[in-house]
Amino acid sequence: MVLSKDFKTDLLLGLFIGALILANTLGTKITTLFGVRVSVGIFFVPIMFLVTDIIAEVHGKQRAKNFVYVALIIMTFGLFMIYVSIILPANSTWGNQDAFASIFGATLRMTIASIIAFSLSQLHDVWAFDLLKRKTKGKYLWLRNNVSTMISQFIDTTVFMFLAFYHVAPKFTVQFIFSLIIPYWLFKVLFALIDTPFVYAGVWWLKKK
Repeated sequence: MVLSKDFKTDLLLGLFIGALILANTLGTKITTLFGVRVSVGIFFVPIMFLVTDIIAEVHGKQRAKNFVYVALIIMTFGLFMIYVSIILPANSTWGNQDAFASIFGATLRMTIASIIAFSLSQLHDVWAFDLLKRKTKGKYLWLRNNVSTMISQFIDTTVFMFLAFYHVAPKFTVQFIFSLIIPYWLFKVLFALIDTPFVYAGVWWLKKK
C-alpha cells in the first residue's frame, strides 16, 4: 500500500488529537519516575510537540497552526460532553455514578487548564519553530526542534500546573507548585532531546513519495 502525503498528514493529525485526548483522560493518574511524582499524561505531551514540528517543517507554519485549532475544537467539545455526561441522571441499575463523577469530574478543571496551556504552548511552539527556521535559513532542524519545544514545554507545564492545582489544597502554594513544575519540565526536556531522531525520521517519511 502506497501512502500519499495527504494520508500521512491526516494520520499525523489523528495521532496529534489522540495524544491530546489520552493526555487529558489518563492524566489524572499519578505515577513515580525516578523518584519524581508525575502524571502519566507526560508520555503523550511530547508526541504533540513532535507532530507539530514535523508538520511545520514540511507543510509550514499555517498548517501546523491548523492542527492546533482542530485539536482545540475537539478538546472543547470533549469538555462539554464530559460535563453533560456527569450531570445526566444515572439509571437506577447502574451504581457507578459517584466513581464516574469522581474520575471525570476531577478531569474538568484539569481539562480547562489543559485547554489554555495547550493553546498557549502549542501556538508558541509553532511560532518559535517558524522564527528559528527563517533565522537559520532552513538549517539545523535539531536546534529549532529542541529550542522551540523546551521553551513551549515550560509554558505548558507552568500554566497547566497553576490553573489545575493552585489552592486545590492548602499545601498547593506558589512555592510548592514550582517545586512540581521544575522536575516535571526537566522530564519533558529529556523527552524533547530523545525525540530529535524521530523528528528527522518523521520529516523524511512525510516528504518521501
